[in-house]
Amino acid sequence: MTLPTTHVSFPAGAVTGESTVLAVHPLDGGRYAVVTGATPFHPLDHTWPDQPADLGTLTVDGVELAVVDCLTGAVGPDGGPVLVGADIPVRRGDEEWSWLVLHVLAADPGDIVGRTAALAVDAARRGALSASHSGCHLLALALNEALAPRWRKDPGRTDAFGHPDFDSLAMASSVMDTEASTDTYRLGKSLRKKGFTAEATEEFPALADALPELTEAVNRRLAGWVAADAPVRIDVPGPELTARREWHCELPEGAARIFCGGTHLHHLGELAELRTELRLSEDGSELVAVTRPKRA
Repeated sequence: MTLPTTHVSFPAGAVTGESTVLAVHPLDGGRYAVVTGATPFHPLDHTWPDQPADLGTLTVDGVELAVVDCLTGAVGPDGGPVLVGADIPVRRGDEEWSWLVLHVLAADPGDIVGRTAALAVDAARRGALSASHSGCHLLALALNEALAPRWRKDPGRTDAFGHPDFDSLAMASSVMDTEASTDTYRLGKSLRKKGFTAEATEEFPALADALPELTEAVNRRLAGWVAADAPVRIDVPGPELTARREWHCELPEGAARIFCGGTHLHHLGELAELRTELRLSEDGSELVAVTRPKRA
């Protein structure tokens, strides 16, 4: 069975919606995936699972069903089974494939195909995840700025403000939850070859010794951006799940842009505070940033 790519409304901040149930598919563990034509739910991205899936409810004919997970699925051009997560053999967004939001239920919902479903995301949880995700992007920009003097040469990639893009060049993993975002950066040979210096030079101390000063500089910049109450939006070229979306934030220094498939705040005044903690591993091979937003 060929299904159309799911249309999503979460980039605009939607947490409710109605749509026709197109299919129900059994999953491992006795769970079931419900596919609708459109949804406000944000699924876990199978290629870069940084933001956890939305949870919530799906109501059909007055019966409320708990959505216990939300995953990305895909169906090939010739139909066939719905593939989930790591089982998908093609790159995200392959135009010959249909890309689906799978609303995961703990039990068989029965014969609901063709019925209208009312979809409702847990809005409080979504808001907390959005705050962490926006904080993650702001941390990236502030950290890039603070570490800019440590580049001996142009690494060939810069951020929206022209600083060497340490965040993307060194990124090993990025994970967010309702409390914080945790970004892990690898400080290995590859990064040094690109020009980054963690060792002491005549200009600055070793990264380990400079960490308190760097943390203070990053947090000072974050505090200024929060105080500016900068507006945030997601630019969306189309409603499809696989549309290449871009996060925009109108900061005092100019417009910041980062490609992103997650959800976000509408303006930074929704935060009372945003602070990060920088930690360096004992062997100096990894830098970890834990960034905690405090809602206003």
